[in-house]
This record gives sequence, structure tokens and C-alpha cells, in this order.
Amino acid sequence: MAKGLTKRQEDILDFILHYVESEGYPPSIREIGQNFEIGSLRGVTVHLDALERKGYISRSNTPRSIKLIHPKFTPGNSRVTMLPLIGSIAAGSLAVPAVEDIEGTIPVPMEMVKNTDGAFVLRIKGDSMIGDGIMPRDLVIIRPQKTFHGNDVMAVRVGDEAVIKRIHKTSKGVQLLSSNPDYAPIEVDPRETEVIGKVVGLMRDYDGVSF
Repeated sequence: MAKGLTKRQEDILDFILHYVESEGYPPSIREIGQNFEIGSLRGVTVHLDALERKGYISRSNTPRSIKLIHPKFTPGNSRVTMLPLIGSIAAGSLAVPAVEDIEGTIPVPMEMVKNTDGAFVLRIKGDSMIGDGIMPRDLVIIRPQKTFHGNDVMAVRVGDEAVIKRIHKTSKGVQLLSSNPDYAPIEVDPRETEVIGKVVGLMRDYDGVSF
């Protein structure tokens, strides 16, 4: 038994380690509870609080934020990168202000982001891109870049607002295109439009508890 740990605490610590080595990212509190048949989230966090006090893990107030910090329980490798979750972005009309407060970090498989330099995650609001399978509350992974092609789905800032759209240049200016037929193209002034980056990945939580 690890020094200073109860049997249950060591079992949870081993579970976290094996989960990280298997999946490449830490388990959620709910998944820990299900594995050990602990009926409440509070019942899990009591053990996690103890592990944190004893120097085995660290946590933040974001989903899947458990980090193994004790040398004995550090996984040999990780197949994920932790990207910042930066507010929400509209997939609808230009109605959601651009929010750049970092809410936390999200584990993202390395295979989804070839170059993680500057990459970040945004939460979707609205349904204008459902034709591309982008649903409300989805998380989209953004790779910063200023260039785009006709089929690229981009994060675009217009004034103080931001959206996920395709971009189409016209003789009169720029159109932002949705993939939901309920939404008409949005005409924007190119002088007030900034391409933030390209959507390179998407993550979805069906239960609404992971992020």
C-alpha cells in the first residue's frame, strides 16, 4: 500500500493511472464513481480531496482535470494534449459576443491536432452548422490560421462577435455561409472581419457531464 493511503484511496489512484495509460486522458468523477459503485459525486470527491492533500494528484474546477503528480504514479506516456477551452462561439446568427476567458483545459487526442502551437477549443452555441454535424454544446478544436479554402469550416470574428462558418468571397465583399438551410448567408464587411482559425476537430459529450 502506498504510504499514507487507505485501501480505497490506493485503488482509486491505481484506477486513475491505468485509465490514463489506456485512454490517454484522465477519467471523469462520474466514471470513477461507476467503477467503484460510489453512489454520489461527493463520495468520489472526498477520496480525490484526500489524494490531493497527500500529494498524489492535482485538480482544477474543470472536467477531467485530474493530474497524477507523484513520481510513483506518473504514467509513462500520454496520447493527449491539454488545450485551453476559451468560452463559446456562435453557430447561428451573429448574436454571441466573442468570449476569450479561459474556462479550463480539455484533453484532446494528439492525432486530432498535428500542430498544437496556439490551438484552442471553443464550445458551440446555435445550430447553423448542423449540416456539418456540428451541434449545440459540441467542442470544436481550432487551429489558428488566417488563410482558408472554400470547403474549410472557420472560426471568424466580425466586430466583437464570433461565429463558425464557411467563408465565400463575392464581388461585393464577404459572405459567411451556414450548412443549415434555415440560415441565409450573412453579408459582412471584410474590413471588420478577421479569420481566427480552422476547425480541425470536434468532440461531443452525449450525457452533458464531461465538459
